[in-house]
Amino acid sequence: MSKQGKAVTMNQLKEAKKELTRFMMKYKFALDEMTTKIEILEEEFRYIHEYNPIENISSRLKTPESLLLKVQRKQLPININEIKKHIMDIAGVRINCSFQKDIFLLKEMIESQDDLKVIEVKDYITKPKPNGYRSMHIIVEVPVYLSNCRECIPVEIQIRTVAMDFWASLEHKIFYKFEKEVPSEMTTELKKVADTAAELDQQMEALHNESLKYTTEADESQLFGSLRFDQERLQLPNELLNSLSALQEKKDS
Repeated sequence: MSKQGKAVTMNQLKEAKKELTRFMMKYKFALDEMTTKIEILEEEFRYIHEYNPIENISSRLKTPESLLLKVQRKQLPININEIKKHIMDIAGVRINCSFQKDIFLLKEMIESQDDLKVIEVKDYITKPKPNGYRSMHIIVEVPVYLSNCRECIPVEIQIRTVAMDFWASLEHKIFYKFEKEVPSEMTTELKKVADTAAELDQQMEALHNESLKYTTEADESQLFGSLRFDQERLQLPNELLNSLSALQEKKDS
């Protein structure tokens, strides 16, 4: 029965399901597109640069059940247009990095892609939440091309260090174990652990930066001797490298 007391027909249910399927499909396509963009960045770093800032990529699409719960918490009408307007995290990507500097590097790279529109940035690293939570949240609109239209769909991107992600996962489990009423002594300890994790991030980043000073000639020789591509190690002929280097020198001069 509907709110007006009229029975919902089978045809109306089919149309509602079709509308919801079309709605969720667009978010899945946007999520696939955004994940591919980040995977391309990851591969570029792996092949071209000496250092890859991305440790792990994961993604998720809210289920209809979790979407309904959020609609109810926000006291929104159960209406596709209202849901799209007010809920920005239906599709989400999480990137784990080794160091804090990597987070800001990836943020700049994502923001520089001209087919993405940045809707909102929440920097919980420069300004952590009172409970100690640290993360970079970016909401972007991703263009999705369908057979009859182009539509921009919001995707939330969370970028954290591995330590930040471990803390957030633990805090989430504790939060729900106590049904959101966590004892004050535990919230105090969680805040201390978050601060300790942030200090660990800084110390590990300093150690990493220090280690870069100790690159040997043997390391450099190995770097230029071969190319790892698609799980294969390809030998680089000296003649090819020397010829390309000479061309590059002419361009630079």
